[in-house]
Amino acid sequence: MNSDAVSGRTVTTHDGLRLFVRCHGRWNDTDGNASARPPVLCLPGLTRTGADFDVLAQTLATDPLRPRRVAALDYRGRGRSDYDSNPANYSLPIEAADVLTVMAALDMAPAVLIGTSRGGLIALVLAMTRPEVIAGVVFNDIGPVVDMPGLMRIKSYVGKMGEPRDFGAAAGLLRSLFADQFPKLTDADWLVAAHRGFREENGRLVPTYDPALAHTLDDLDPAKPPPSLWDGFDALADKPLMTIRGANSDILSPATLAEMQARRPDLDNLIVPDQGHPPLMVEPDVIGRIAAFVARCDEAISNDRRQSVG
Repeated sequence: MNSDAVSGRTVTTHDGLRLFVRCHGRWNDTDGNASARPPVLCLPGLTRTGADFDVLAQTLATDPLRPRRVAALDYRGRGRSDYDSNPANYSLPIEAADVLTVMAALDMAPAVLIGTSRGGLIALVLAMTRPEVIAGVVFNDIGPVVDMPGLMRIKSYVGKMGEPRDFGAAAGLLRSLFADQFPKLTDADWLVAAHRGFREENGRLVPTYDPALAHTLDDLDPAKPPPSLWDGFDALADKPLMTIRGANSDILSPATLAEMQARRPDLDNLIVPDQGHPPLMVEPDVIGRIAAFVARCDEAISNDRRQSVG
């Protein structure tokens, strides 16, 4: 893979499922420029795929000054990865183990993790178990505490999207569900979202995820919030961290973000106006901020290596 084009690789999990990984940049870089820098691994949300990161990933991979390897994962049961016959395996511990398998197969440790929603939770799980594989984390609209109203909203539609008659109808469905969080998106934007959220299969339009993912939310109870992951956040004390919050988010609350900043005064924080959960990360200014953060992770890794040698 010597070009800057996007290519796909398949990694097999411990239980035999094939995971699809979108690879951006020069993965056999003859001059070493890309391979010398920590790679970036993009981890999508609960029902999302690695395609959500295409614009960001390709921009980071082809940066003329700091090219690097960038990969975006389709978890089991999403996108072009195999579905699991046991929905109980759609869990954070198993998906975190899958991420480690991918990182080992593609020689990506340590990597900068860009985690959208569930991807950020997976990063927190990894922080508690394998912090050495992490060079830094971008938390895209997620934190150690997940707001219950947002979770209940997600539960209301996961696995219940139906089969729109065409992509135009799918765009209309997405607009009806999310327009209050993304009021500035255009018709063209909603159509792009529809093509990423649905695919044609045997003459039908179906979501790009296993509807059985809905079972991961079965036990959600507004009176019993899920446990927080502050231990994972604190385990990242020596790693560069960045948060991105959609101003309209109902998943990452201002209170949780304030606590994150209190625990990490050096936290790089970006608020995206007119977007909810999760920010799209396609705007040039947002991508620029992320690129600057990833470069900061390069410097942190270099400093660590110098100190270990010294």
